[in-house]
Amino acid sequence: MAAAASEQAPLTGGRLGLIAFALAVGTFMQVLDATIANVSLPTIAGNLGVASDESTWIITAFAVAQGIAVPLTGWLMGRFGVVRVFCTSVFLFTVASFLCGIAWSLSSLIAFRVMQGAVSGPMMPGSQALLISIFPASRRSAALGIWSMTTLVGPIMGPLLGGYISDNLHWSWIFLINVPFGLACTAVCWNGLKNRETPTRKLPIDTVGLILLVMWVGSLQVMLDLGKNADWFASPHVVLLAVVAAIAFVAWVIWELTDANPTVDLTLFRRRNFALGGIAFAIGYAVFFANILILPLWLQTQLGYTASWAGLVAAPGGLVAVILTPFVARLSGKVDVRILATVAFVAFFTSYYLRSQFTTAIDVHTLIVTALVQGVGMSCFFLAMVTICLDRIPPERLPSATGLSNFTRIVAGSFAASIVTTMWDRREALHQTRIAEQVGHGVPLQMATDALGRAGMSATQAVGAITRQLTGQAYLLASTDLFWLSAVLCAALIGLVWLTRRPAASSGPVAAD
Repeated sequence: MAAAASEQAPLTGGRLGLIAFALAVGTFMQVLDATIANVSLPTIAGNLGVASDESTWIITAFAVAQGIAVPLTGWLMGRFGVVRVFCTSVFLFTVASFLCGIAWSLSSLIAFRVMQGAVSGPMMPGSQALLISIFPASRRSAALGIWSMTTLVGPIMGPLLGGYISDNLHWSWIFLINVPFGLACTAVCWNGLKNRETPTRKLPIDTVGLILLVMWVGSLQVMLDLGKNADWFASPHVVLLAVVAAIAFVAWVIWELTDANPTVDLTLFRRRNFALGGIAFAIGYAVFFANILILPLWLQTQLGYTASWAGLVAAPGGLVAVILTPFVARLSGKVDVRILATVAFVAFFTSYYLRSQFTTAIDVHTLIVTALVQGVGMSCFFLAMVTICLDRIPPERLPSATGLSNFTRIVAGSFAASIVTTMWDRREALHQTRIAEQVGHGVPLQMATDALGRAGMSATQAVGAITRQLTGQAYLLASTDLFWLSAVLCAALIGLVWLTRRPAASSGPVAAD
C-alpha cells in the first residue's frame, strides 16, 4: 500500500512550482472544454452538415457524462489512489480530445464527447486534492489560489478562444489544442507524484447506487438541455425525464445514506460548513455562470458583437482575477475568509447592479468596467467558498469532499444555463407585448412611421425598423431583469455565508484534521 501523500513532507522549490503548474493546466483544460464549444456550435453544425439544434448534443453529451463521473471521484480515488486516478483521467481526456478533433460526423463527435466528459470527472477534484497535499499547511491558501485562478479563467477564456478559433481556424482545433498540454501534464504529474500515492483499499462497487446515479443525473441533464426547445413541461418527454430524475434521486439519497459502502459520501452534508458553504457555493456559481452566458448572448444577438469581441469584453475580468488571486490567497491566512466571501458577493452585486442599468447604447468602456468589478469578486469567490466548504475535513475524506462539492457546483451551473436562457426568452416576449401595447397602435406608431417615411423608407421598411427596435428594447429589458435578479441573489448569499462557522486558521484554508 502506498504511503499517504498527506503524511509525506510537502514539496519545495522548483519541483513544487512545476507540479503545481501542471496540476493547474489539468484543471484549466477541463474547465475550458466545458464552455469552449458553445460559441462554435453553428460552425461545427455547418461543417458537419447538420441542423444547429442537433449540434447542441455536443454540449449535452459532455455535461451528462461529466455530471455522472464527478461524484464517483471519491470512490475511484479511494480504490485506486488519487495520483493514479488523476493522471489516468488527464491522459484519457487528452486521447478523447484528439478523437473529438478528428471526428468525421456528428454521431462520432457526440460519442467522443461522452468519453471526454466521462473521463474528465476526477480532473478538478483530483487537482484540488493534490495541490493541497503538496503545499505546506501554512501555504495551502496559495494552493487553493492557484486552483481558483484556473477555475475562474476557464469559463471566460472558453468562449473567447472558441470564438477566435471558429473565426480564424478549423473548429477541430478547439479540441486538438488540448493534446500537447494534456500529454505534458500527464508526464509531469506522474513523474513527480507517483511516489506520493495515497492509500488504497478494496472497496466494493455500489452497483445499485451507481445505477441510480446514472439514472437521475442523466435524466436531469438531458431534461435541462432539451427542455427549452421542447417548451419544458408542455412536452411529455420532458415530464417523463423529470419524473425519472426525481424518483431516482430520492431513491439514490436513501440508498447512499443507508448503504455500508456508498459510491458518494453524502454524510459530508452533516458538517455545517460543508452544507451551508456548499449551498452558497452552488448558488453563487450558478449566478456567475448565468451572467457569463447571458451577457455575450445579448451582445452577439442584439448589439452585433462577434464571438471574438464578446469574449474580449469579458476578458479583463479574468485578467483582474488572475492578478488579484495570489494576493487574496495570502490574505486568506490572516483574515476570516467569510470576509473575503462577503467581498466577493458585494463585488458581484455591484457588477450585476451596474449591468441592470444598461441601455442599447452601452459602450465598450462601460462593459469592461462591469467586467473588472466582477473580476474582483471572482478573485475572492472560489478561494473563500472552497475554504469554507473544506473546513475541518480530514485528509482521507478530501477526495470525496472535493468531488461532491464540484458535483453540486456543476449541477447548479447546468440549471443556470437552462433556466436563464428560458427566462431571457420569456421575459423578452412579456416586455415586447407590453411595449407593443403602448406604441403599436395610434399616435406613437404613426409618428414613428411618418418620421421614417420622411427619411426615405417605404411603409414596409418603416414597420420592419420599428419591429427591430421593439425587439431590441424587449431583449434589453429581459437582460436587465436577469442582471437585477442576480444582484439580489448575491446580496442574499452574504447572509448565508455568515451562518457558517469561521474556518480553522491553524492550517490555512483546509484544516489537516
